[in-house]
Order: sequence, then C-alpha cells, then structure tokens
Amino acid sequence: MWFQRFAWAVLALFYGCYFVKLLSQRRRGIRANQLGSGKSGAAFWIEQTLRLASVAVVGAEFISIWLNRWAGPLCLRLVGGLAALAGAGLFYAAVLTMKDSWRAGVSQDDTALVTGGVFQWSRNPAFLGFDLVYLGLLAMFFNWPLCLVSLFALASLHLQIVCNEEPAMARAFGAQYAQYQQAVRRYWGRK
Repeated sequence: MWFQRFAWAVLALFYGCYFVKLLSQRRRGIRANQLGSGKSGAAFWIEQTLRLASVAVVGAEFISIWLNRWAGPLCLRLVGGLAALAGAGLFYAAVLTMKDSWRAGVSQDDTALVTGGVFQWSRNPAFLGFDLVYLGLLAMFFNWPLCLVSLFALASLHLQIVCNEEPAMARAFGAQYAQYQQAVRRYWGRK
C-alpha cells in the first residue's frame, strides 16, 4: 500500500508539472504542445510515435500501480521509488530552468538555447526525467506489459532526441549548440 501511495504522489508531481506548464504557457499565448505540428516525413512519425508511447505508458503505469501485483525485492522497489522521485524532480528543474522556451516536441517558434541550471549537466534533463520516472515505476511495479510499454516509450524518447531535437537545435543555434554538445553529454555529465 505504501508503494502505491508513493507512486501516485510521484505521478501527481510529474504529470502535474507537465500539464500546469502547458496550461500556463497557453494562457500567455505560447503553444507549448508542438508534437507533430508543422512536420512531415520521419520527424512527423517520430513525434506521433512519441505521443502514442506517452499515452500508453501512462495507462500501463496507472494499471500497474492500481493492481500492485509484483512483490519484487524490497531494495529494488526502494531504488525504483528513488529513481522515479529523482526523475520527477529533474523534470521539474528542467521545466523551471527553460522558462518560456519549454516545448513538447520540436518548436516552430524562436526560443532561447538554455545551457544554465540543470542544463549544465544534461542536454536533455526533461527527457532524462521521463526515463527515470518510467524505469523507477517499472522497478516498483514490474510486469511484462509495463516493461514493454516502458521500453517503447524510452526508445521513442531517444529517437525524438537523436532524430528531431538535436538536428533542430543544430539548425537553430549553429556553432553555439555545437560548442554546447562538446561540453555537455546528451543525458548526464560534462565531457
């Protein structure tokens, strides 16, 4: 029962941050959800796949937490809980640091290149936050459907970064982004 309450709280923090940011930007006239918008070809399909994976993983997480059928080792469940909480915190820090530059999907708007705060340690801290939440919840409530959907979501996030986000950043910010790539790793750490 404790694991379920903890997981619900992490999900409320994580998805609450996501939706509050979307709504607050919408109120200021910023269209933050740009998944698939204005794109074609592979970029469009990668973002649509990411959208599908994001919805599927939420459903699988909710069902898995609700059923709470896995009785794995306590230490694994605790590590999973810490990973999920760290992921939610990292996502929250990324969203706060990006301010009005935060978008879901590759932006068609002019935004700033954010390299301060948590972005000093990760070029993609919001994506890393998603990864940690997904993996943490998987460790806490392991079942094969959740595992498969989580892996699908992780792969979709990685494709979004490598195929859409990084090329778009290189086009938008040129040498400044290339320099940033040389200094900071994709997921975590300085080079």
